[in-house]
Amino acid sequence: MWLQESMDLYEKLEILTDAAKYDVACTSSGADGRGDGAGMGSCERAGICHSFSADGRCISLLKILFTNECIYDCKYCINRRSNDVRRASFTPDEVCTLTMEFYRRNYIEGLFLSSGVLVSPDYTMELLYATLWKLRRECRFQGYIHVKAIPGASRELVERLGFLADRMSINLELPTAEGLQMLAPHKTRKKILEPMRLVQTRMMENKQEIQLYRGGPQFVPAGQSTQMIIGATPETDYQIVRVAQSLYDNFDLKRVFYSAFVHVNDDAALPARTDAGPPLLREHRLYQADWLLRYYHFRAEELLSEEQPNFNIHFDPKCNWALNHLEQFPVEVNRADYRMLLRVPGIGYKSASRIVKARRLGVLGFQDLKKMGVVLKRALYFITCQGKMMYPVRLEEDYIARNLLETKEKLPAEVRDLGYRQLSLFDDVRFRENVIV
Repeated sequence: MWLQESMDLYEKLEILTDAAKYDVACTSSGADGRGDGAGMGSCERAGICHSFSADGRCISLLKILFTNECIYDCKYCINRRSNDVRRASFTPDEVCTLTMEFYRRNYIEGLFLSSGVLVSPDYTMELLYATLWKLRRECRFQGYIHVKAIPGASRELVERLGFLADRMSINLELPTAEGLQMLAPHKTRKKILEPMRLVQTRMMENKQEIQLYRGGPQFVPAGQSTQMIIGATPETDYQIVRVAQSLYDNFDLKRVFYSAFVHVNDDAALPARTDAGPPLLREHRLYQADWLLRYYHFRAEELLSEEQPNFNIHFDPKCNWALNHLEQFPVEVNRADYRMLLRVPGIGYKSASRIVKARRLGVLGFQDLKKMGVVLKRALYFITCQGKMMYPVRLEEDYIARNLLETKEKLPAEVRDLGYRQLSLFDDVRFRENVIV
């Protein structure tokens, strides 16, 4: 086995944390099934910062690549074979040392481990397996681990790795097979989907085994996820959400992550450079749509179509849908079913549940809705209470759109300011003095 060891651990960490910043698929679900009280670490949903759990809690993960060496030459990737960048590789022992020492310093609660492809997919997966085995068995680490599987690796290695990780992900990379062929010709959709299917099948079998034998090791208990790069290829938002819908339907994915394309390479096959920066607003709209697919019972074909293939830059997807379907409004909150309440702008799935429960005890008014968390400045155009609207309004698209634009949707800071920054372990100036090497 060859691994670069000419650098000290701090230099490797600086290179390989920076190299991992373009991988966004590191959200933890906070699986809590591994702790037995005899080891170190916890998967409980709590923490400080770096990443977010499925319920919105902020947790800390050490996010690194095992190596940024790669045999592939994907045109969009900073670590591609043809790029002249500083290369580094950890050893399994070094990853274990970093994880345990950062945990002891309360910097992290878990590990997100991805990797370039060193020598071959199987060779790289063997190294990842050796790392996780040492971490779980020798270091007794019971915290959260998210690992990226390498497409093309053997089924046996994927399965062995799945019994050590809490979550596993296999990056789809690009939304369509055509885009993959154009920008990452060494990868194929078949090699990516095969391990996805294996993880899905093995998870189902494992749940049955645990029920049958009343216990046993868990296989990827926090589920699997994937990531798509947005804006590197010419797919429409409609094509992207249909791919996401298909992945949720056919592979039981926990999450699909969308990564705005960042120009890190100059290549004729990539979009031309502009001053606009990464398409962060588009990424934001896709995440909003993804939330509707997973929690609000929308389907991709309801949100967009061939005739309207891209999201409205001014309105979020649910609000845009409502404006295009005014024939279904206003909704009487004291009688509408749960799924229809979910489609009202300003009503989330929590407030919809509160409405359904509360109206069993009495008739609801607008002040009651406000106390339940309904955003009335958006919802007032689409609802009635006891047959009356909150104010006299016209149920016309132009009128409602003008008024909604005045409320000024609050975008995330990174979208609003067009920033693109990865949180860094090196922001703490005391770190260099404390690291164990």
